[in-house]
Amino acid sequence: MTEVYRGASGRSLAATLQDYLQLTKPRIIVLLLITTVGAMWLAAKGQLSLSLLGITTLGGALSAGAANTFNCIYDRDIDAQMERTAWRPIPAGRVGVRAALLFATVLAIAAFGILLWGANLLAASLAMAGIATYVGVYTFWLKRSSRQNIVIGGAAGAIPPLVGWAAVTGELSWAAWVLFAIIFFWTPPHFWALAMMIREDYAKVGVPMMPVVVGDRQTAIQIFAYTILLLPITILLVYPLHALGWVYLAAALCLWGGFIYQAWQLLQRSEDRQVARSVFKYSILYLGLICLAIAIDSLLPFS
Repeated sequence: MTEVYRGASGRSLAATLQDYLQLTKPRIIVLLLITTVGAMWLAAKGQLSLSLLGITTLGGALSAGAANTFNCIYDRDIDAQMERTAWRPIPAGRVGVRAALLFATVLAIAAFGILLWGANLLAASLAMAGIATYVGVYTFWLKRSSRQNIVIGGAAGAIPPLVGWAAVTGELSWAAWVLFAIIFFWTPPHFWALAMMIREDYAKVGVPMMPVVVGDRQTAIQIFAYTILLLPITILLVYPLHALGWVYLAAALCLWGGFIYQAWQLLQRSEDRQVARSVFKYSILYLGLICLAIAIDSLLPFS
């Protein structure tokens, strides 16, 4: 009979690997990689090398995993007190701080090396800038000190499309920065909707998320305002940049219409957690479909 390997802790190898995977927050990584791939398709005008795609997404996944693991290490004290995060490997005692720190460092070094080897120095440097921004600016500085934490710190989540663009072209054009802006302005509605759902958790640990500081009504107003701003920003890729055509434009308008409807509903019923949940879920769908529309449009010669 085949025996399952168990380490000194008595846990199976599979369970240990699962814990380390959880440190990287894989669901967040998937969303970040979607934006990276969308940027790459646009930069390559639909003629994307599959090897470059694989290398860039691997490097991007490793760098995002490193940033998320560093975040888990620093936030282990508040994670232990929040119902949503108490199960995470470090506060639950399944992974030690030193082991997690080594893991995150190895991921970051591997990400830089892979992107430098398979893409270019700019892409590798941008990935490291993403880690530095998420860990240094958001996690260490702003998260526990400012209600604007996710607005400024959200720049880290907007860097992956820059990495993808740089990997393809070796430079950053205006279109790349518009992609950055789309993610930057998308982040507050996305994250504040989540914060409204778990406001009590954040209040308990003293994290000044917008709903904790100003309440649900004012947060809903902020979400609505940022959602309005998404429309002109997304259209910039069509005019004046002419980077995309009518297929993307139609998709952007339709998707924004759904987003602004969700934000309006939240504005009317800001105390309703289920409405906040709907905004949060739709924001994920919105971003994924916008990136899909970018990829499809870039493949069509007549768009």
